[in-house]
Amino acid sequence: MKVLIINGSPRVGGNTSIAIDEMVKVFADEGVETEVVQVGNQDIRGCVACGSCYKLGKCVFDDVVNELAPKFQEADGLVVASPVYYASANATLIACLDRLFYSSHFDKTMKVGASVAVARRGGASATFDELNKYFTICGMPVASSQYWNSVHGREKGEASEDAEGLQTMRTLARNMTFLMKSIALGKEKYGLPEKEPWAPTHFIR
Repeated sequence: MKVLIINGSPRVGGNTSIAIDEMVKVFADEGVETEVVQVGNQDIRGCVACGSCYKLGKCVFDDVVNELAPKFQEADGLVVASPVYYASANATLIACLDRLFYSSHFDKTMKVGASVAVARRGGASATFDELNKYFTICGMPVASSQYWNSVHGREKGEASEDAEGLQTMRTLARNMTFLMKSIALGKEKYGLPEKEPWAPTHFIR
């Protein structure tokens, strides 16, 4: 089992890292391989809807997004974690995810997704909902925990004092591991769900 973890924070070793590290420890105990890639401190531009990825098989902007795509393809699960800015995820992370999900054309069905929001106080649930939409548009089951996946802290290191938040991260990692293993067994016995041909419907004619 492999899990790719994308850290959307620009702060190395900050509160988002504390939340992620709590999950990584559980994944290690469960025998799940992890790789953490920090993108919040990188220069990542947004999608320009050029359509070049359909010709090239990758994004026309050759940066970390194209490095993440094969890692994502090989992974059984994806964790996306972000600090909360104005009740939303970090804009750099959103630019990365827009391009990663749109330009990578492999089948993402039944890869398990989990989102994590780290906030001083408010906006965590809105960010949590925002990030989950990347999973639910492409057939990825969403792992849940004992509470919405949020950890609280403002100054660097304060997240380590959020006992319930860190427990939520540990529970999330255990539940995600169980779900990935269960899906792997299901795929062996039953295969993937049948897919109908896409029926695009445009409302302006």
